Amino acid sequence: MTNLYLVFNREEWANLGHSIPLHLSNEQFGKLKNINSGLSINEITEIYLPLLYLLNYFIKSNNYHHKIIGNFLGNKIKKIPYIIGISGGVAVGKSTIANLLQVLLKQWYTKNNVELITTDSFLYPNKILIKKGLMEKKGFPQSYDVCRLIKFLSDLKSGVEVISPIYSHIIYDIVPKKNKIIKQPDILIIEGLNLLQSTPKYSFGSQIFISDFINCSIYVDAVEALLKNWYISRFLKFRENAFTYSNSYFHNYINISKKETIKIAKNFWQKINGLNLKENILPTKRRANIILTKTKDHSINLVSLRK
Repeated sequence: MTNLYLVFNREEWANLGHSIPLHLSNEQFGKLKNINSGLSINEITEIYLPLLYLLNYFIKSNNYHHKIIGNFLGNKIKKIPYIIGISGGVAVGKSTIANLLQVLLKQWYTKNNVELITTDSFLYPNKILIKKGLMEKKGFPQSYDVCRLIKFLSDLKSGVEVISPIYSHIIYDIVPKKNKIIKQPDILIIEGLNLLQSTPKYSFGSQIFISDFINCSIYVDAVEALLKNWYISRFLKFRENAFTYSNSYFHNYINISKKETIKIAKNFWQKINGLNLKENILPTKRRANIILTKTKDHSINLVSLRK
């Protein structure tokens, strides 16, 4: 992989951001801690500030590119959002990183609209997955309404107001009759398992892929043993939350012992999430512009930048 990427350890990457001032109020840092309770100032300054600095270069370059095209055509091109895609396996922390980046980008670009969506919102509703016999393949490429997601991204790039469904991890399903309206954002962060797929089963029409709409792709990586442990921990957390939310999909597990719940989670990993990782997600890692490699405490210890 080193032939395709420039690889930086934590210290080397941190040195790229030493000249960047950190302007975070206690309130703003509190918001970040709410997203990730284990987050430290060091993680922000050593990992995320250099990443933001790089993204800023990418965004400026993209804006300049559109300005040049506008000058060539002799007219002003409608605002086109810059799309950042975050991919990786189940429980690797994609949502956490996406939320952190949204908060930090909003702080960096105070006048810009930074939106965030997840590809989970474009999963087929459970009733359709059941009808198609895909409930045990939830999260696999075929469990998504890819046509709808690609139309969403295409409309977004065209400057059209778009509507996204809403997915709930509590009910483990699309929320009926609820949507999120997105109006011409300057930056859109989209996170999901299969963003970088390039196989026919994850395309639309004449081989159009989700990755075709992404300006910068980030793959969050970790060894499978860590992903499995993080998934089991998350499964147990959802089970604990089921005591609070009576409508939780995980309510069925509250009367099962912790030991038995762990056994069930391990089985789900082996039959669904681990299999999806090997077959569909991990093979796309080398298509990412940036790879963030995590260690056991969820901190990032390697950053790989595609040449």
